Amino acid sequence: MSAGGETLQPRRRRPRDPGYKPQWRPHAARDAARALGRTLREYALLMRLHRPIGIWLLLWPALWALWIAGEGRPGARLLIIFVAGVVVTRSAGCVINDYADRDFDPSVERTRDRPLAAGRVAPNEALFLFAALGLVAVALALQLDPLARLYAVAGAVLTVTYPWLKRFVHVPQFYLGVAFGWSIPMAFAAQTGEVPRIAWLLLVAVVLWAAVYDTMYAMVDRKDDLRIGVKSTAILFGDADRLIVGVMQAMMLYALWLAGDEAGCGTWYRAGLGAAAAFFAYQQWLIRRREPADCFRAFNNNHFVGMAVFVGLALDYLYRGA
Repeated sequence: MSAGGETLQPRRRRPRDPGYKPQWRPHAARDAARALGRTLREYALLMRLHRPIGIWLLLWPALWALWIAGEGRPGARLLIIFVAGVVVTRSAGCVINDYADRDFDPSVERTRDRPLAAGRVAPNEALFLFAALGLVAVALALQLDPLARLYAVAGAVLTVTYPWLKRFVHVPQFYLGVAFGWSIPMAFAAQTGEVPRIAWLLLVAVVLWAAVYDTMYAMVDRKDDLRIGVKSTAILFGDADRLIVGVMQAMMLYALWLAGDEAGCGTWYRAGLGAAAAFFAYQQWLIRRREPADCFRAFNNNHFVGMAVFVGLALDYLYRGA
C-alpha cells in the first residue's frame, strides 16, 4: 500500500532466455589465482624456503649418521624419507618459532618483515600450516621401524618446545643443538635397529656445532635481544663470545675425530675435518669485530663445515680398501 492509498504491484521478473549462458569473467579467476599465489608465497616465506641454510644445517648431521650407520651405503628408501623429513621438520620448526615470537619479531630489525610479524599471515593460519606440516611428518615417521618412531616422537617434542625455551634460559642454543642433531639416533635406529655409542658421540658434536653457529646468529640480534629481554648465549658470553665459540669449535672437531676413529675412517675423513677447521678459522676472522652483517655471514658459512665433513666421510667409504 503506497502513501496515497494505491496498491503497489510486485515487480515481475523477466523470464530467463532458454539460451542464456552466464558469462565467464576471466578477471575474477585471475584475481583468485593471484590471491592464492600471494598466500602460498607468504606461507613459503613463513617456512623459510627462501633461506635453505636451516635445511642444510639439519641435513648434514642426518647424512653423516646415515652414511656411518649404513657403512657408506645407506638404504635409498631411508635416504629419501630422511631428506624429506628434514625439509618438513625445518619448515614446521620455522612456523612454530615465528608463532611463538610473533610479539617479539616486530621489535627486531632483522625479523620485523616476517609474514607473521608484518601481519601478512594470521596466527591461526600459522597454526593450521604447522598442523599440516606435522601430519606430513607423522606420515613420514610411520614409514620407519618402531624404535625409530619412538625417537621421532621425542624429536617432535624438541621441535615444538624450543621456541619457548629461550624465554627462560640463557643457553637455548644447546637445546637447539639436540633438536638439530636428533636425526642421528633416528638414523641409526632406522638403519641398524639400535643406537650405539657412536651415535651419541655424533650428537654431542652437533650440539657443540649448533651452539657455535647459533651464537653467531644471536650476535646479529644482540642489541635488540638485550632491549626486549630475549636470552641467548651471545648475551651470556659477552666479551668472551669469540673465545668460547673457538673452544666449542675445537671440541666439535675433536668429537668428530673420535667418532671417525670409532667408525674406522681414515685419510679422506681427516681431510674433511681439516677443511672444516679452515672454515672455522675463516668464521673467527669474520666475527672479529662483531659486526652484525659479518656475524650473519659466519653463521651461513657453517653450511660448508657440514658439507666438508660429509664429503670427507663419503670419499672415505668410497675409497675404503682401494
